[in-house]
Amino acid sequence: MKLVVVSAGLSVPSSTRLLADRLAAATAGRTSVEARVVELRDLAVEIAHTFTNGFPGRELSAAFDAVRAADGLIVVTPVFSASYSGLFKSFFDALGATEPDALAGKPVLMAATGGTARHSLVLEHALRPLFAYLKAVVVPTGVYAASEDWGAEGLDGRIERAAGELAALMTGLSTVRKPARDTDEVVPFEERLAALRPAG
Repeated sequence: MKLVVVSAGLSVPSSTRLLADRLAAATAGRTSVEARVVELRDLAVEIAHTFTNGFPGRELSAAFDAVRAADGLIVVTPVFSASYSGLFKSFFDALGATEPDALAGKPVLMAATGGTARHSLVLEHALRPLFAYLKAVVVPTGVYAASEDWGAEGLDGRIERAAGELAALMTGLSTVRKPARDTDEVVPFEERLAALRPAG
């Protein structure tokens, strides 16, 4: 399965990228995935040009293709002014402009980094509504890492829980998408639903 990690960190090294890598590693530890990281910092100019000329550049187009083909996404943004970064939002705005349903039904693990724990609700008041609007299937556990969280016991637990939820969702949806027969006939909803239920 294909896992795409979208990181909106700006600095090098970046705590946003560090959190993204830890989430990806935890997910890969639970199910077999081929991971690809999309660094939005490297695409900033092409993202801006997309809004002025209407066409994504070569590297941005490749990033869009990777997101569309992914079985699951991990999205991580730094917190600016109590919300996601403008670069993060612009990437998904540009993606939605080229293909409005690119994230429809796609499992997404959302995460954010910030300087203080006071911004932890950014996951619920900003990121979750954004990806619900984009029709993604967002895992229940979001991961927020404040400066004081690094090295703290609670962060590891949240990472593992969220990664487990993403892996389970990716595996379940991947099972549903596989043809149940050797033909291209439509699989009835009841059969698709049964595929998600645990055996026994």
